[in-house]
Amino acid sequence: MAVVAIMAFLACLTLGAVSMVRATAASWQGGISREVTIQIKPREGRDMNQALLNARDVALQFVGTLDGRVVDEAATERLLEPWLGTGLDFDMLPVPRLVIVTIDENNPPDFAAMATALQEAVPGSSLDDHRAWVSRLSAMADATTTIGVSIMALVFSAMVLTVVFATRGALAGSRDIVEVLHFVGAEASFVARQFQRHFLNVALKGAFLGGALACLFFVLARFWQMRYLATPGADQATALFGTISIGWGAYFGILLTIIAIAGLTALTTRLTVIRTIREIDLVRSDPERTDTI
Repeated sequence: MAVVAIMAFLACLTLGAVSMVRATAASWQGGISREVTIQIKPREGRDMNQALLNARDVALQFVGTLDGRVVDEAATERLLEPWLGTGLDFDMLPVPRLVIVTIDENNPPDFAAMATALQEAVPGSSLDDHRAWVSRLSAMADATTTIGVSIMALVFSAMVLTVVFATRGALAGSRDIVEVLHFVGAEASFVARQFQRHFLNVALKGAFLGGALACLFFVLARFWQMRYLATPGADQATALFGTISIGWGAYFGILLTIIAIAGLTALTTRLTVIRTIREIDLVRSDPERTDTI
């Protein structure tokens, strides 16, 4: 039961982590895909505030744009504060300025035409539709899913091998009883059901224990993140993993994983017992064979 509990914990932990990463990536993708950024570089003699307003007006002329917001000097200073500190002088430091344009995801504008119109109206401006970032986030989510599925496959494989060895060990310890039952008329399926019932009960207890520990881990991790919010450790964890929380879909997936582990254990036990009894039949039918269970 301990081995099954450990395997179930690892499988459910992997499932929850993959679900959490995919939800965070989807949230990032949604936030990025709803906006495009116009960057305007400072030039000698350019009225930057007027250039920002012109760029915003040009962008809003296109069908598919919903709103435009100029990132003012205070917001720009906050963005650059981690690298350049406070008290920036924008007249002395040639810092590009930004316009954030909100778009309709279902009916996006023609980005190529928008970029051309911006270049004509505000020379030196550039349009970033964030496609590169969306592609990278999608690739990261797919890679995380692939890694998670691979880990779960390894965990299930290790569990199957463990159940096989445990079943054969139990059969070896009860070989005389199994042989007597079989040769007085008990079919292989009857004997297999006895072992199957026992290992199914053990697997259910272990799988539920492992799944419960995995759920408890996510609850405690969420509590820790909320308890130590705005501390360096929690901020780094949030930046890397996002909000440490899994939805009801992930909890339902954990429940399905528990059921799958129990079912796979029972099926593996049944097949192992039936195969072993067939080996016993082969040994009995040919006295010269020296096969053992």
